[in-house]
Amino acid sequence: MTQTQQKPTRQNPIGSGYGHSTTVDDIIGDTDLSGNNYIVTGGYSGIGLEDVRVLAGAGAHVTVPARDRTKAETALNGLSGAGLSGQIEIADMDLGDLDSVRKFAREYADTGRSLHGLINNAGVMACPLSRIGNGKGWELQFATCHIGHFELTKGLERTLKNTEGARVIALSSTAHIITDIHWDDPHFLNHKYDKWQAYGQAKTANALFALGLDRKWKRDGIRAFSVHPGGIFTPLQRHMSLEDMVALGWKNPDGTIPAAVKAMFKSPAAGGATALWCALSPRLAGMGGVFCEDCDIAMAGDESSDRYQHAREWICDPQKADRLWDMTENMIAEA
Repeated sequence: MTQTQQKPTRQNPIGSGYGHSTTVDDIIGDTDLSGNNYIVTGGYSGIGLEDVRVLAGAGAHVTVPARDRTKAETALNGLSGAGLSGQIEIADMDLGDLDSVRKFAREYADTGRSLHGLINNAGVMACPLSRIGNGKGWELQFATCHIGHFELTKGLERTLKNTEGARVIALSSTAHIITDIHWDDPHFLNHKYDKWQAYGQAKTANALFALGLDRKWKRDGIRAFSVHPGGIFTPLQRHMSLEDMVALGWKNPDGTIPAAVKAMFKSPAAGGATALWCALSPRLAGMGGVFCEDCDIAMAGDESSDRYQHAREWICDPQKADRLWDMTENMIAEA
């Protein structure tokens, strides 16, 4: 691939023809993925389950790493009526345990399978302060959403590079606009913990990881994208109280959903569409490292942009992406 073909992809929409209400079924259409292999973390709940459903339905073999195998089996067995159970494999993995992550990646690589797409979908949102990381005191949201997926992707590097056209998708969020990385204290060891700052930082990290990964691995044919799936009511909100949702305007005090929120929020099938589009769309051939929303590349935004749109400048900064990559490698080396 020539140097001119390696110009950075611009953070500009390409007119995909899809939009806010597009679903995973719209994206998959009549695509035949027979012989292709995908991994979807968190693929047994919410939008991840929708991605698994249509990927398997199109003939792909989908591996779903799961911290809770029983929960995963219960959810994925529900797809057996559609004849998909033979296309889906559950494997044990806990993103919060790097030994578990490494074991999964090693065992997947040992199968000799290709890996056409890695959808790093799993995450935790706005949870109470919790620390993991073999005594290192890593903050849970940053460690699970970012560090675990970083190590998983690195562990699958050779497998991805041996698969023509492989793509890595990182589930970010509009919440990245809350904050850049807390570079001096990402684990809130010296500052008061704020669950929304921690969540925003984790989603910024997901976007910067995709940017950094694309810069480092695109010469080997791997492209990476980060995704805002949209607002969706899923188990991701399990740590949020009614008071939290009222404060955000997502619910009324009586627990009902305001009409404006109903119009803005997506179904899980629509929420999974942008990640699927990034994993499959031929329109993205030769592109990568960009933040996507509503099944298109998102516009670059600034502080005057709508709260629920666009990529802020700090997730588009290659120097920040490299800094995060180096910082994460150092954290893992010390764990």
